[in-house]
Amino acid sequence: MSENQNLLAEQRRALILDEVRRRGGVRVNELTRKLGVSDMTVRRDLDALSRQGVLEKVHGGAVPVVEASTHEPGFEAKSGLEPTAKEDIARAAASLVAPGSAIALSGGTTTYALAHHLLDVPDLTVVTNSVRVAEVFHSAQRGSGQRQGGATVVLTGGVRTPSDSLVGPVADQAIASLHFDVLFLGVHGISPQAGLSTPNLAEAETNRRLVGSARRVVVVADHTKWGTVGLSSFATLSQVDTLVTDAGLPAQARAEISELLNRLLVAGEGGGGTAPTAGADEASDAGAPTDAEDATGA
Repeated sequence: MSENQNLLAEQRRALILDEVRRRGGVRVNELTRKLGVSDMTVRRDLDALSRQGVLEKVHGGAVPVVEASTHEPGFEAKSGLEPTAKEDIARAAASLVAPGSAIALSGGTTTYALAHHLLDVPDLTVVTNSVRVAEVFHSAQRGSGQRQGGATVVLTGGVRTPSDSLVGPVADQAIASLHFDVLFLGVHGISPQAGLSTPNLAEAETNRRLVGSARRVVVVADHTKWGTVGLSSFATLSQVDTLVTDAGLPAQARAEISELLNRLLVAGEGGGGTAPTAGADEASDAGAPTDAEDATGA
């Protein structure tokens, strides 16, 4: 991180947060040397990250925030975290969706970003337990009228969570009777030991139903989710076909993921493309373009 004078604030703060989490704490003077910026700039970055609740400022530096495994931030709080990464992930994930397919979108801010990129994909059937995701499609229909080829949206019932997902027995029963080509799944945490996890027990069960009803499972998760563990696991990594993440994922984590998953797509690298670890036959099975260049948006 020695030549980062020209980094955007968001990129700089992502690097700081990674350093804090990796080392368990950093000092301001260390960050000024590594980032090549002023003491005042680092302190402003730490203030911003502290306000987001992702680290804690201490005298002379910062340490990670230790969250309880049951802590579940609200939708608005999560929307402010890693917005560029989520947009990159959404754009890459949208390239995996074929016209006319039946897909499911779970709740979450990354799937919410993905929904916006799917508005122009014709003849989709979209099943979702996210109030926010459903509203994206419904708003588009209201704005343009009942346009031909617009998505058919099925919103499950259920009890609303802090992240605006619908969970519980009503949602579970609705999902269990359906079958999707591809599930795009947002997660609270992902790790080799715990797999996919969430702080909400009811949401964990609903996510299990989503995974069980999907022909293929695509996890959309920014790099900060790697190594995070919530209260309840709902799927193992062996149940995941593709992970779409962002360029902030460290090399060590990429190597580990490549051994555990069929496919890793890293969005936002090399001019905004994606870097697959498996061949294009994976994309073909998921209803995506069969040309690897198409899948990367190159």
